[in-house]
Order: sequence, then structure tokens, then C-alpha cells
Amino acid sequence: MRRIGSALLAVSMLVGCGAGSEAGTTPSESGSTTPSAEQQQQAPLLTTTNVDVATECTGILEFANTASYTLLDRYLPSNVVTNIVNRRATAPFTSLADLSSVPLVGPARLKQLEGGARTLDFIDADCVGIMDGIAISHDDQDAIVALVNSISDSELHDVLPNAWNGAVNLLNARNAHPFTTAQQIADTAGIGDVSFRNIRNSATLSRPLEALFAAINAVSSNGDYGATALRHFDWWNIAIQDHHYRDSKECFGLEPSSVPYGATIRPNLATAAEVRAAVESAYHYARGETKIPDAVRDAGLANLDALTQGRSFKGCILTYENDPWSRNTVHIYVDTTNGFSVMTETWWAE
Repeated sequence: MRRIGSALLAVSMLVGCGAGSEAGTTPSESGSTTPSAEQQQQAPLLTTTNVDVATECTGILEFANTASYTLLDRYLPSNVVTNIVNRRATAPFTSLADLSSVPLVGPARLKQLEGGARTLDFIDADCVGIMDGIAISHDDQDAIVALVNSISDSELHDVLPNAWNGAVNLLNARNAHPFTTAQQIADTAGIGDVSFRNIRNSATLSRPLEALFAAINAVSSNGDYGATALRHFDWWNIAIQDHHYRDSKECFGLEPSSVPYGATIRPNLATAAEVRAAVESAYHYARGETKIPDAVRDAGLANLDALTQGRSFKGCILTYENDPWSRNTVHIYVDTTNGFSVMTETWWAE
């Protein structure tokens, strides 16, 4: 099937840092941040908005909207077909939720519609299928599996705030055998429609922002100052670290049991503006004006704005000094509802 949609830059979760940084690995010495034409052509086509049908799966809706009564009747009970045909006469179906609003159309009937759409070539292998209320693409599946197999305990629980048991079951299952399909994840006890969509969103919706972060992390340090920016990280282990010389921690929105030792508590949660300010600071510390293409910056910040507008964030601001001649500042922000998280670290040294 023809791949439809705009290719987004696919980046690995690079972890770069300057001297004295706690974030981990050393950034690339090349300083190159512009992907080759071949890399862009091979970038995955991911679901980039919070919809319930991937572009590669829209043939399911097309089948429901255009197939004749006789054709639909091969895959569905006649009374269900009657309801679908009567409803689509008033307006075409635009989502799985819309289709599910038809009387007698539930998860089993949606799978039957998917089966008909696949048999008649409305969809092919690029569409993995419907699971837990959303239809995902092959590239979505790859991103979901990679995320669930690698995400930290603390981040997974933040992504699944109302599915604690589901998060625990995912962690236990992946430790025994890493997941290989999205269906295995959807079938895990405690994972339902809301939880699975949260996982899909965490895996696919922030790729432009991740591209900006990868570009920031790839900038070589000049020895005097630098920055790191991360989308996926273990905020708990970062927040509880102690440092050799001087340490200051201010946190907000955390449960009492999650507040790092010695931290002061700020009464107000963080806003989208505060999160953006931290990201822009990291961009400037990395000399982004001269090192990072404007298109990468603009796409990343627009993606950040879309994901943070009107949201509230818990987290911590950590300032530490390993000696009298340097300082590191870490900003950690985690969406209180869906677990979307951002961390920046800036540093300077004399």
C-alpha cells in the first residue's frame, strides 16, 4: 500500500552532556545535526496527533463508508450492517469512536470490519490493526514496543497514572521476555483503552521535539558551558542524587513519599511557559543559533507548545556544584495527567 503522510525525522534518544553533567554520554564530536536525504526517506511514518486511526489504517473507515450493504453483510450481522448504512447516509464516519457510536458496534464488530477491510485490500501490512480502541500502523507498533521495553519504572507509572497494576505488569513481563508486538502490550492485564492510547502518544507524538533535543545533545561543548535535553529519562533517580560540593533542590507537585531528601517544596505547579523557557535556555546554552538548523528548532518548539498548552507539570529544579568553579542546573517537568516529560540540564565552568 502507498505510504501516506509527512515523514518526520526519527531520532534515537540521544543523551549528551557537557563536563560535570550527570546525564550520561558524551555528545558527537562532529557537530553535524542535519539528517541526510537517505535518513529522511527512511524515517518512520508515525501517528503524530491524538487520533484513533493511523493514516495507514484509514482504509477501515473507507470500507465502512463505501462498501455496499451486500459486501458489509459478508463480515457483519445484518442488523449491524443496517445500522451502519443508515448512519453513514447522514454523515461519513471520521473515527473509530464515531463508528463505535453506532448501535451494536463494539470492539468485536470493529475487528470484523478490520478483517473485511484487510481481505478486500482497503488496508495491508502497514496497518497492524485495531487494539484497545485505536488502529495503529506498523511504525507506531515499532515505536510502542521500543518505548515499553526501555522506559523507566518512574516514567511508565507517570504515563499510566490510573493503571498502576498495568504498569507493574508491563515491567514484570518485559523483564521476563521483552515485548515484540503491540498486541502483547494491549493484552497485558491492567492495560485498557486509555492506557494503551497514553502509551502510543508517549511513543509517537513528540518526535519533532526529540529531534530538537538530539540536535542540542549533539553540539560539542566549548569547555565553558553546555546543555543536555531529554524526553525520556528516570526523573526519580536523577532527583535523589547527591553531589560533592553543594546541592539545592526545589520540587513541586510531588507526593510526599516522592520528595527527594532535603528538597524544599514550591506550592505552585509548573506551566507550559516555564517548560518552554527551560527548553529555550538549553537551546541557547548549546549555541543553537549557530549550531542547529532553524527548521529543527521551529518544529521542535511548535511540537512542545502543542503538547504543553494548558497543561500542568510536577517536577523539580536542581542546582548543584561539584566544585567552586562550576554549576549545573537541572529542570524536570512531568505532566500530571499523561506523564509527558521533559528534562534539561545546563552547566557552566570557569
